[in-house]
Amino acid sequence: MIINDPIFGELEFNYIWSKDMTIDFLGKQTEIALIVDGDEDGKFGEEQYEVYNSLMHDWENIQHRVLQPILDFYIERRQELGYDVGFNESYPLIETTDQLLERITLDGIIVKYPELFEFYEIGLTFNCTWDVENGVGVRLMKGNVIEVGFQDVVM
Repeated sequence: MIINDPIFGELEFNYIWSKDMTIDFLGKQTEIALIVDGDEDGKFGEEQYEVYNSLMHDWENIQHRVLQPILDFYIERRQELGYDVGFNESYPLIETTDQLLERITLDGIIVKYPELFEFYEIGLTFNCTWDVENGVGVRLMKGNVIEVGFQDVVM
């Protein structure tokens, strides 16, 4: 089923509501998937519209704010695996957000529906060169990063 939502635009339901779209990510036009949690009837909560509109309104700032937490996650993960003392080609030394940007690409935006909590969240998913299978996920609440992990952290 396909609907034309007034805020999200044309969405297709294939077990999830989604569409492909282009968004500017730090000066680069990037093809991503927009995924919106919702029932098969295509009715979304007002709060979902609000958090999505808020994300788009503050996107310029948010995209910069997520970089340092992703870098921190990478550094921590690299240390957990012992690659801070031993070389691993997949986990090179990355010390700056500019270096990080060479190794990640924005993959998707997920507009969550609150199932367990009263708060609405947005999830960002990234592909990365160091963990192609799991990628990176960033959970945002009210425009602030609340968790960084593998992509499944936002699902």
